[in-house]
Amino acid sequence: MKVLLHICCSPCSVKCIEELKKDKIDVVGYWYNPNIHPYTEYRSRMNCLKDYSNSIGLEVIYNNEYGLVEFTKNVINNLKDRCSYCYSKRLEETANYAKENGYDAFTTTLLISPYQKHEDIKKMCEDLSKKYKIDFIYKDFRINFREGQNEARNLNLYMQKYCGCIYSEMERYLKKI
Repeated sequence: MKVLLHICCSPCSVKCIEELKKDKIDVVGYWYNPNIHPYTEYRSRMNCLKDYSNSIGLEVIYNNEYGLVEFTKNVINNLKDRCSYCYSKRLEETANYAKENGYDAFTTTLLISPYQKHEDIKKMCEDLSKKYKIDFIYKDFRINFREGQNEARNLNLYMQKYCGCIYSEMERYLKKI
């Protein structure tokens, strides 16, 4: 089975890739994260994934859309629910790409983070599976989150300090004040 794995960042991908490969799944990574801001952060995360994927021999497709304007335009009037837009934008693009390019299924590394809205992500993926008539591989990767983060640190992967959008970066600093 060939699965397109949406990858939000290298640290979150470590255990997801490992778990999928344990199940004899042919994994191809998919970078599509127009939510990550500022551009220096976007570039750091993408370059880390390029280095990491090369080191483990993982093919990754890069949809290199830096989407600051579109993202902010779509969330500015509802910042409390910005994650829904963020998830749906990235997951829909992933499901559509998987279907159009002959993959058997899709999934996402967003399912590993205990900081994300897990049930919302799962439901969106299930709905997209029906919409695009492509399987969604559901795995609750969260049990491997800490181990994956530790492994990422041991590999000297770039470890981001916030989810990705400019508003989550702002909240990170406001919590320290």
